[in-house]
Amino acid sequence: MSYGDAMNARTRSEERRAEIVRAALEVIAERGYRGASLAAVAERVGLTQQGLLHHFPTKDALLVAVLEERDKWDAVPNGSWRVDLLASLVEYNAMRPGIIQTFSALLGESVTEGHPARQYFTDRYTRVRASMTVALRAEYGDRLPNGLSPERTAPLLVAVMDGLQYQWLLDPESVDMPGAFRDFLRLLGETAE
Repeated sequence: MSYGDAMNARTRSEERRAEIVRAALEVIAERGYRGASLAAVAERVGLTQQGLLHHFPTKDALLVAVLEERDKWDAVPNGSWRVDLLASLVEYNAMRPGIIQTFSALLGESVTEGHPARQYFTDRYTRVRASMTVALRAEYGDRLPNGLSPERTAPLLVAVMDGLQYQWLLDPESVDMPGAFRDFLRLLGETAE
């Protein structure tokens, strides 16, 4: 096999993997992780289950790929958030309900003992709280206008973001997720609209 043929095969394989991850996102959003089957994902992309296993040897491996792909979409340069960008993230999330639904379904399921995404979400929340602490400290220093430290405020900030997502998914007509989040930022002392 020539170098060009090898590169083409690799590109096709990467494209197929991306297609499988997108299909898995859809199936998980519809059925939850436990209800999603490799057969359903394979069918959605026109593969046999064995063909899918060539790209992802286990359901857990596919789940990790789905979660990693989702995190890439929210990545910021240098991994550091700014408080003024968080409202933009919430607005962006409001434009992609399927992704938010998948994330929320997996998060909810992951709290059970032995769930394959439990460690992923535990580690992710540790990173997110640390990142929010850095963002809050950069914006406000060691104390926010409300008197709380960035370390005490970061879990609240993350909880509001995730809690608003659940409420919005359940009743999008009644919950203005971006507006409610901007209101929360005002409570912290942020005045930007």
